[in-house]
Amino acid sequence: MLAIIGGSGLTTLSNLDVSHREVVRTPFGEPSGALVFGQICGHAAVFLPRHGYGHTIAPHAVNYRANIWALQQAGVSGIISVASVGSIRPDLDPGDLIVPDQILDYTWGRKATFFDGPGTPVRHVDFTMPYDAALSQRIVAAAKNLDIPVHVGGVYAATQGPRLETAAEINRYQRDGADVVGMTGMPEAVLAREMEIPYAAISLVANHAAGRGSSSAGIHFESLEQVLHEAMGRVRSIIEETVGCNDACSVAEGTV
Repeated sequence: MLAIIGGSGLTTLSNLDVSHREVVRTPFGEPSGALVFGQICGHAAVFLPRHGYGHTIAPHAVNYRANIWALQQAGVSGIISVASVGSIRPDLDPGDLIVPDQILDYTWGRKATFFDGPGTPVRHVDFTMPYDAALSQRIVAAAKNLDIPVHVGGVYAATQGPRLETAAEINRYQRDGADVVGMTGMPEAVLAREMEIPYAAISLVANHAAGRGSSSAGIHFESLEQVLHEAMGRVRSIIEETVGCNDACSVAEGTV
């Protein structure tokens, strides 16, 4: 059973045939909302809105530990994270989809491990490749089956939020090697790794990052909603195909 964590623009999953909702209590507090169980094309799936059902939880305030713990307790076999991002790389335009393969973490003060309680032994996890390759390949193969273009691979820069970045910060992230910038990729990815849950992401470019392209003089919020609405339809289709996609699907590198 795959889990889908929805970000900005995906607070519900309309193609999920809901069977029931479950409020989960965790040792780390309340998750962002009730887990919504159901089926997509006959395959079991569960949905969780990262920012709550009314989009009321800011990126820095999300209880990432409770969310991942709840999904682990539900027995999920993998997590697909959906999030909107700003594009730093020149070939990424609003509405584009990218399946990243690396992370730069600029967040601070967030609870980033399950293993920090009194008397709890420290646990180090390998994070060389932060996204699960097999699950990422399933997503890309699903997009290819649907003839939906996605950019394969890229570096996601996770920032603190909730404010957007300055142009100077974006310049720094570009020098560091970032391709897109978002606010929720960490510590979500590493917590999934600690729980040994395969984790992959679909990043939806909502806008050019500060100082880039159409955002060279500022971010135009009025255009974001339309971009998210159109692109999320493609994301839902990819999720639907991925849930039913055979693990043996092959994938070519680059843009498909």
